[in-house]
Amino acid sequence: MTTTSPVADSRMLGLAHYAARGLLEHVLARHDATFLEQIALRAAVTAGVPQTPEDLVARVRAAVKGDPAGARAAVDALRARELLAADGPHLLPTDAGRSLLAAVAAETAPVSARVWGDVPAEDLAAAGRVLALVTERADRELAALESAAARRTSAES
Repeated sequence: MTTTSPVADSRMLGLAHYAARGLLEHVLARHDATFLEQIALRAAVTAGVPQTPEDLVARVRAAVKGDPAGARAAVDALRARELLAADGPHLLPTDAGRSLLAAVAAETAPVSARVWGDVPAEDLAAAGRVLALVTERADRELAALESAAARRTSAES
C-alpha cells in the first residue's frame, strides 16, 4: 500500500496555523490574554526602539493582516492591564509584561517541542522556504488589493 503526503496549499496552511494558534490561545487564556495582545506585547518587547501606540498597531496589523480596531483594542488592553506603560509618546513593556511573555514561552515550550521536535531539519528548512515565499507573494497580492480598493474609494469621493 502506498500513501502519499498531502500537498501543501492554503487550506493545509490554515489548518496548521489554527491548530498551533489553538495551543497558544489555550495557554494565553490561563493568563487572561488574547492572541492579539500577545502579538502586540511581543512587538513592544522585540522592537529595537521604543514604539508609539500607532507603531504597535501597525506592527500587529502587519503580523496578522487584521483591522486597526482590533489591533488598537489589544494595545489599549495591554495599557489597561499595565503590561505596557507610557513613556512620553512611546509605550514600553513593563516588568509584568515581560513576565507574561516569559511565562507563556515557558508554558508553550514543552508543547512546541512535542509538536516540532522530531520533524527532520531538512523538512523544516524546506517548509520554511515555501512559507516565506507564500508569505511574500500573499503580502504582495494583499497590497495590490488594498491599493485598488483605496483607488476606488478615492475615485468615488
